Amino acid sequence: MFQDRGLKRTFYNAPQSVASFVAAFMEPALTVLTFFVISVMAGEGIDRPELTLCLLVLALTFPGRNRFKDPHLTTLVDLFSSWAALLGILALCGYATRSLELFSAQVLIAWAVATPFVQWSGVMLGRAVLKIRALSPAARRSAIVIGGDALGTKLARALDEHGDFGVDFLGYFDDRTADRLHDDAAGQLLGRLEDAPAYVAAHGIDEVYITLPLTSQPRITALMESLQGTTASLFFAPDVFGISIIQGRLQDVNGVPVVGLLETPFTGVNEMVKRLSDIVLASLLLVLVSPLLLLVAIGVKLSSPGPVVFRQRRNGLDGEEIVVYKFRSMRTLDNGPVVPQATKNDPRVTPFGAFIRRTSLDELPQLVNVLQGRMSIVGPRPHAVAHNEQYRRLIKAYMVRHKVRPGITGWAQVNGHRGETDTLEKMQARIEYDLEYLRNWSLGLDLLIIARTIRLMLFDRHAY
Repeated sequence: MFQDRGLKRTFYNAPQSVASFVAAFMEPALTVLTFFVISVMAGEGIDRPELTLCLLVLALTFPGRNRFKDPHLTTLVDLFSSWAALLGILALCGYATRSLELFSAQVLIAWAVATPFVQWSGVMLGRAVLKIRALSPAARRSAIVIGGDALGTKLARALDEHGDFGVDFLGYFDDRTADRLHDDAAGQLLGRLEDAPAYVAAHGIDEVYITLPLTSQPRITALMESLQGTTASLFFAPDVFGISIIQGRLQDVNGVPVVGLLETPFTGVNEMVKRLSDIVLASLLLVLVSPLLLLVAIGVKLSSPGPVVFRQRRNGLDGEEIVVYKFRSMRTLDNGPVVPQATKNDPRVTPFGAFIRRTSLDELPQLVNVLQGRMSIVGPRPHAVAHNEQYRRLIKAYMVRHKVRPGITGWAQVNGHRGETDTLEKMQARIEYDLEYLRNWSLGLDLLIIARTIRLMLFDRHAY
């Protein structure tokens, strides 16, 4: 379910060289062209300051990202967040060099507003052109998958769902009988492994994807040698013993190629961007909600005896134990080796506590944890230490979520996995979303999660 999207992303970046080339120039070109058009319409000339600004914009935006296959909402959020970041950089440069007065304020405002919509229109036009081009028989590519196991069917679904972009998935080859294959593969079995080379040659297959387990190395070697006599492009998607790959990438270690399987997305520049965005957002939010913090604190104090802020033990980055702050919503303070989860109509929850839990106002003190560096605005939600000890033995890759700082909100929470996880299946679904977040992190995804969280705070009723 979740790895399908990763497969799509992995296997459909490489073949789109023309689309990527166009995208690299499209976004910078549209940004500069929009500035030129607005300047001309406003009766402003294009002099040295304007040309300097355009050169700076080109340098900062090239190459543009290929967004032609991204979901519509993801594209929109990514475009606006990238443009807002660029405007911030340009404003700082203008302030530092005292050059803002060299430009027409009317032109700059119109440019700032119009550009993301022009870029969005360019992406939509490019997406439409790709779909139209894919309808041409000459542009279509036929593909088969060798291996009818779970990985093979995931890859086949990823290929099939991109049929409107020029891929025709034809079926599987596997030595096992239909009753031993995955259900999706059994109905599309084309033959045994030894039949694949002849089928590829006879039908002019363009792409062959091999998903056999690494334990089948002799068969894989023999198969690839026989397929090299065809004109098909060969791709190998190894099933690395069911490992949930996080930030998988090919690296070079002094000339030796190695494949990273489990890595944190927050290294190098990404780490700096993540931490800086956390500090800025947490500081801004603390200033904005400070009156609300005072009102909630008074409400907690009046609702029942006990402290206003509840300190909980949680596991943070690299599994280290941290202290997390929350407004107290219960009459008891469970923080020991056994911590019962809050349930619907839980008698421990005060009436005011039920309100702040439902609206997530009880989480606001964790903004202080963010400034301390213990937490992030967005990330996997921290579970009680007792729950971690319980579920790490039951759910594969459970502790991988601790490769990043825990978050006040997360991808699982905005996808319906708030509140009580009273079954193993519910917790497993939450963990799958956490791992999906680690695979696909970007600043745009963080902003999307924050926007969805605000909507949930106002309308969601699943938390208690």
